Amino acid sequence: MIKHLSKYFVAGIVVIMPIGGTILILGYLESTISSSGISKLPFYFPGMGLLLTCILIYLLGLMTTTLAGQWLWKKFDQMLHNVPAIGKMYKSLKQILGYGEGEDAVFKEVVMVNSVTENGKELGLVTSRYQDEQGNQKLIVFVPSAPNPTSGRMVVLSPKHVEPSTITVHDALKTLVTIGQADINNSD
Repeated sequence: MIKHLSKYFVAGIVVIMPIGGTILILGYLESTISSSGISKLPFYFPGMGLLLTCILIYLLGLMTTTLAGQWLWKKFDQMLHNVPAIGKMYKSLKQILGYGEGEDAVFKEVVMVNSVTENGKELGLVTSRYQDEQGNQKLIVFVPSAPNPTSGRMVVLSPKHVEPSTITVHDALKTLVTIGQADINNSD
């Protein structure tokens, strides 16, 4: 009887964890947003903060896909780069998320690295290249974890031990965060 109860109790916990976690996260976000003063509005209703946040994110995405919106965003981006202290943090976050370009980019390119498992490949992000004492070129490759690309392992490899990839750094990081759900071949 105890074995039966514990088996189905654990099964129930496994089923309810994603639902409960989602409810807790949404509740926390709503309470945080509503504590900013939005709950004092006469037309406030529970969930309004999350709804307004989603609408704002959608409108921002819609705006930045137009030519005028892209120009405005570029100006805003440049302004943020020039703000003392905040500009450094903003630039660092952009680099970590794969938005850095040129020499400022933390990750220069995406390569495929042989996996520790048999016959598999892993995404690798090249951070730099150098020559060893014998004059052989080496790559310093960060192999990120999914779904948290800020953790992973660093490996030093010869270019012949990696497979070049046409995936952009941004698309590779997006794929890692979404645990492979992002369409890296048809990126929008």
